[in-house]
Amino acid sequence: MFTPSRRTLLRTPLAAAGAGFLAACTGSGPESGSGPEHPGGGERFVPAGPRGYVNPSDPEVLAAERRRGAGRERVFRFTAAESELDIGGHSVRTWAYNEEVPGPLVRVTAGDVLDLTLANRLPETTTLHSHGVRLRCDMDGVPDLTQRAIHPGTDFRYRFTVAHPGTYLLHSHVGMQPDRALYAPLVVEDPREPLSYDKEWVVVLDDWLDGVEGSTPENVLEQLKPGGAMDMGGMGMGPGHPTTAHPAPSKKAKPTGPNRVLHKSHSRMLHGEGGSVAYPHYLINGRLPAGPSVFRCRPGERVRLRIVNAGSETAFRVALGDHKMTVTHTDGYPVRHRETDALLVGMAERYDVLITARDGMFPLVALPEGKKGRALAVLHTGKTRKSLPPGEVHPRELDGNTVPARRLLPHESVALDDRDPDREVRIRITGTMAKFDWGFDHKAYTPQQRHPVRTGERVRLTLINATDMWHPMHLHGHTFAVTGLDSAGARKDTALVLPHRKLVLDFDADNPGLWMLHCHNQYHSESGMMTVLGYKK
Repeated sequence: MFTPSRRTLLRTPLAAAGAGFLAACTGSGPESGSGPEHPGGGERFVPAGPRGYVNPSDPEVLAAERRRGAGRERVFRFTAAESELDIGGHSVRTWAYNEEVPGPLVRVTAGDVLDLTLANRLPETTTLHSHGVRLRCDMDGVPDLTQRAIHPGTDFRYRFTVAHPGTYLLHSHVGMQPDRALYAPLVVEDPREPLSYDKEWVVVLDDWLDGVEGSTPENVLEQLKPGGAMDMGGMGMGPGHPTTAHPAPSKKAKPTGPNRVLHKSHSRMLHGEGGSVAYPHYLINGRLPAGPSVFRCRPGERVRLRIVNAGSETAFRVALGDHKMTVTHTDGYPVRHRETDALLVGMAERYDVLITARDGMFPLVALPEGKKGRALAVLHTGKTRKSLPPGEVHPRELDGNTVPARRLLPHESVALDDRDPDREVRIRITGTMAKFDWGFDHKAYTPQQRHPVRTGERVRLTLINATDMWHPMHLHGHTFAVTGLDSAGARKDTALVLPHRKLVLDFDADNPGLWMLHCHNQYHSESGMMTVLGYKK
């Protein structure tokens, strides 16, 4: 077997680094260009809000970045622009990075300096967030909190040390933009990789509606609000309306396109409704089931799957026909290996698994929980001449054993030490489907909010879900341990909170700045379910 540093990578359609961007090793040393303190260029950004907190580029942030070190530089360039994309036999007009879906794979090694320039050629502002990465605060990509949004026709340089290996996700952090093609996988190699495998398959899941029969994410959000299609029975143009060019979205956009509101959905695994949006399509690596992505290897080869849910409103149950999966990582951090038939992957969660390829052709299916349809890719060992599996294929593993994240235990190398919390933060998750007034403690988000913490504290964050919906909660700039009755659980940055349940998370306050906590259901966060944890001076 090859070691990871020598292995052959085979990915379809993510088979190359991607045309239109640059990846280069240019040595190591201090930052260049716009200077070490503000690599994004321009003047130092100080957000509005209460005094006494560490701001995104304050000395405490720069000191934390210096402690991460600075290895070789890895240079990339993304252009965000309107694009015509083929998603497997169906053409859509949308917004994308480098005219690809998913966007180009970014691959670096832990300790490298990631230098990524985002060129905004969209008709509105945008940013880029490195989801799950513990990075310097002023590179976190949250508009009005960690940076000014990038205006059309301008560029922004994201530059930071990537200290921790793992599977991550790059995506826009402005409005409903993540529900387009403004996302890309980020893989951070471990220079001391302990796993042994022959090939790697990056699997990116997505729910898709943009550009289909006139739908846009902004208009579907309006349909969900009181007075929209949820109340009025739909104002859409109906099925069969041709795909049109993308209009510039407006916060006051009137609902157009078919009624995408999902009624009476149910998921046993999510203890309630599966979601609020009936997506017309579900994708794996940017492809529909009719024209699936095909991954090829030899029988007996050991394959690492890096599974990323880039969807905006859908949790997927994922299984590979006639194969067991061994879970090795979640959200980039290693766990004690656990065998399973299937996985439940919430929005922005990531799971790494190992499989040993059998002889034949096998469907990798992502079933949208509580919704109709499915996403499909294919594992093909090349020893058979079978036709591709049908789009409605349902491997028996989908109904088999599913290991939830709360049952996973951390590998000893990343387990939090046993320590009592220095500070406890309790937040209620509030809102209703009828009013679509999602928030925390009955308050909608403003960038001025602050939940105070201090450097060096062990913080216990208790999230109490007082709603009838499930929510994938994400904390920027940190990883947390999902606590249990006996010990701290797996290290994660995104975790599901089921309806009328609570989730208790412990994390170490070791990355100064202003950090967003939010629901990764894009329709919930854009309706107000976001807040800020701020480090006190």
